[in-house]
Parts: sequence; structure tokens; C-alpha cells
Amino acid sequence: MIRVLLADDQALVRGALAALLDLEPDITVIAEAGNGEEALAAAREHQPDVCLLDIEMPGLDGIAATQRLRAECPAARVLIVTTFGRGGYVRRALEAGAHGFVVKDTPARELAEAVRRIHAGVRVIDPALAAELLATGNNPLSPREQEVLRHALGGDVVSAIARRVHLTEGTVRNHLSAAIGKTGAATRAEAARIAQHNGWL
Repeated sequence: MIRVLLADDQALVRGALAALLDLEPDITVIAEAGNGEEALAAAREHQPDVCLLDIEMPGLDGIAATQRLRAECPAARVLIVTTFGRGGYVRRALEAGAHGFVVKDTPARELAEAVRRIHAGVRVIDPALAAELLATGNNPLSPREQEVLRHALGGDVVSAIARRVHLTEGTVRNHLSAAIGKTGAATRAEAARIAQHNGWL
């Protein structure tokens, strides 16, 4: 049996995925979690073969949880199952150590097959996302540019961003200006939206 851990902050989605996977004769859901921290605790306790993680969860998101899972439970393989099918998310998930990436509207039979393939050591990426990944290219933003854009996305003004990231206002303006140029945006708010849409934040 392939032992699976499910982590998704939406209980209804999590329950539906668990019910679908439990119908498979060779797959059993051994634990469920509502966020990344719970997923890590459950993985340490239950030692699953495959972890299905959503990306956007409160607290520790799916990408950060993947990175920690790979360090703390190296035998477990990670399949990202998310609504957010963006090329940048795929790249970040793979860099964090995920073995696969599919979207939630994947048919149940294909999801089960993805779990089997991940368990067998095969990398699985939704074909449409793989194409988008190639089209989107690498994340052009530096870590600092990503950090200031995350705050800009929340509507923070330059002085507030500077306080939060412990930089001068001038340095924050420089990072925002560079990010605007790299994304081809007209404003920092637009740059933040473009970066988020591409999965760069």
C-alpha cells in the first residue's frame, strides 16, 4: 500500500481528495493536515510514502513545507496539488524538492496515477503547466526584490516596507524600481501583481 498524507486548508477539498484516493486498492490516506506545520508534524509521526500538499495554506505554505519535509522526512515524496497552476510556482516547488505538480481539477484516476508514479520515483508535472514553465522562464527578481514586492502587494507604503525589511527608504525604492523594470510594469502595485501571477512571490 502507498501511504499518503494530505495537507489542504480547505476541509471539504481535503475530505474529497481523501475519499477519492481511498477508493484505490493500493493507496491509503493515513493522515490529513490543514496547514504546513500540521503536515510536518503528521509526516514525522506517520512516515508517509507520498505527501500531497496545497500551496496556499495559512502559516507555512506548501512550498516552504516541501523544503522542510525533504530535510526532515527524506524518504517521503511530495506532490503539489493546487488550484494555482502557475509556471513560477512549479519552478519554486521543484527547487524546494517537490517530485510533482498537478492542479486540483485533475481527474481522480489521473491523480491516483500521479501518486503511483511519484511513489515509483518518476517526476510528474501537469503538461499544461510544464509548457507554461518553459514560456515563463526563470524568476528575474532577486530575493530582496521579491521581499519588497510582497509588502507592496499588501499595499504598504515605502516607509512601512523599509521598516519591515530593515532597509533605508532609498534602498527600498531602488529595489521596487528594479522590480518594475524587470516585470515591465508601470507601477509597483502592477509589478507585484505580475510577479504574483507568475508565481515569483
